[in-house]
Amino acid sequence: MEEKKVFFNSGDMKIEGILTLTKNHSPAPAAVVCHPHPEYGGNMHNNVVTGITHTLSKQGFTTLRFNFRGVGYSEGSYGKGVEETKDVKGAIDFLLGAEHLEINGIFLVGYSFGAMVGLQVADKDDRIRGWAGISPPVAMYDFSFLKGSFKPKLLLFGDSDFACPKEGMEKLFESLEEPKSMSIIPGADHFFWGKERTVAEYVLNFLGTFFPK
Repeated sequence: MEEKKVFFNSGDMKIEGILTLTKNHSPAPAAVVCHPHPEYGGNMHNNVVTGITHTLSKQGFTTLRFNFRGVGYSEGSYGKGVEETKDVKGAIDFLLGAEHLEINGIFLVGYSFGAMVGLQVADKDDRIRGWAGISPPVAMYDFSFLKGSFKPKLLLFGDSDFACPKEGMEKLFESLEEPKSMSIIPGADHFFWGKERTVAEYVLNFLGTFFPK
């Protein structure tokens, strides 16, 4: 596993990211991983984000995690979850256009705010084969844009998650088309401290259905 700091374009701005490469699989499946809310300390070094990228990378996935605009060394400023969709598209463009990087399908994994932003792109962009929403904050944002989504999808949240009440998650899940799956992690809240490996294994198992060993 090799980690490389990279910068890619989002419009006329530079976005900071970390590309994790595997030496064992070429071409490799890839995952773009989006971090939680920047105004509450969210960045690409978040515990859930790094847990997912490291687990996927060890299993042969190329991963790209990045700082949304205005975070870390990414240029620009907070775009209220609207402008950040351009950063997600820029990440996809980068993966497909990077020299010497062979990609066999791209998936998107979004955590919290990163789910709200990333899934807007993932559901509409034909370059994304499927997506995983980790604790999409249904109590704070409207996720009706996913209604009728036909792409393979995973919803995952904790049973003590204040941002993802069970009733709201079940309502969202019911509005989605197959193929779909939803899992609840016992004893986990919105931050998943101590549960990072469990989250990562759920995501890995979901993506593993596309690339069976």
